[in-house]
Amino acid sequence: MNTNQHAGYTLLIRIGLNSFSYAVAGQGRMLVLKENLDLAELSQPSESNQMLSAEYVQHIIGIPYTGFTLVPASLFSPDKVADFARFLDVKRNEKVFSQQLDSDNHVIFKANTTLVDVIAEKFGINSIVFAPKGWIKLTAANSPVDNHIYLNVEGEKAEFLNFKEGKLRFYNSFEFMVPDELAYFATLIANELQLQPGDVTLVLSGNITPEDENGARLDRFFGKLTLNSLSSLALPEQTALHEILTLTALSLCGSSEAI
Repeated sequence: MNTNQHAGYTLLIRIGLNSFSYAVAGQGRMLVLKENLDLAELSQPSESNQMLSAEYVQHIIGIPYTGFTLVPASLFSPDKVADFARFLDVKRNEKVFSQQLDSDNHVIFKANTTLVDVIAEKFGINSIVFAPKGWIKLTAANSPVDNHIYLNVEGEKAEFLNFKEGKLRFYNSFEFMVPDELAYFATLIANELQLQPGDVTLVLSGNITPEDENGARLDRFFGKLTLNSLSSLALPEQTALHEILTLTALSLCGSSEAI
């Protein structure tokens, strides 16, 4: 695909703590995928990643947050964002964003200013979204089951998601070093949700499978582990859709408002 032919397409970028991945999407399909690139490529793309500098109809960029809070829609108003942000203990090197997460919740989150500035200069500040928003929207639209806990693993970060009667009930993330720590957080969350681990199905996405070291440890505690089979885009054959789910799901997102 020639870089001057991208004007009708969308660029999706999911940024992690030390790397990022991107995809080009159009007409409901993923056309290009590049994974685990050095963060320096964002501001100075190499020859093989010149598509990052092409023109697109939209850029949607999921950025790693350094803190967040969910605010019920009934309590949210734009003039109160600064008040809610005080709960995040915002530092000088952090910038705050607000965004509607779903019909019931707004999210207020903070992110590293240096990274925000790089993205704002190259893609525009309004391209930034709360990174898990697409995953949350995609899951909510596909009849989530109350006793399913959705687990996404990217490197040493684990994100957990749960719904009750189709409504978002729980989202949070934790950093872990070894499988035992991941199992600890997973069982802790199940107990907090008043679910017996043996009755819970863990729906996996990202860098985890039921057969790997992390999955095998979780299997000792939970009733069932299964790979997430959802996708917001049509993908090429042989693509492991669960591995890039949170990236492709960004196609469902809009933009944030920075304050």
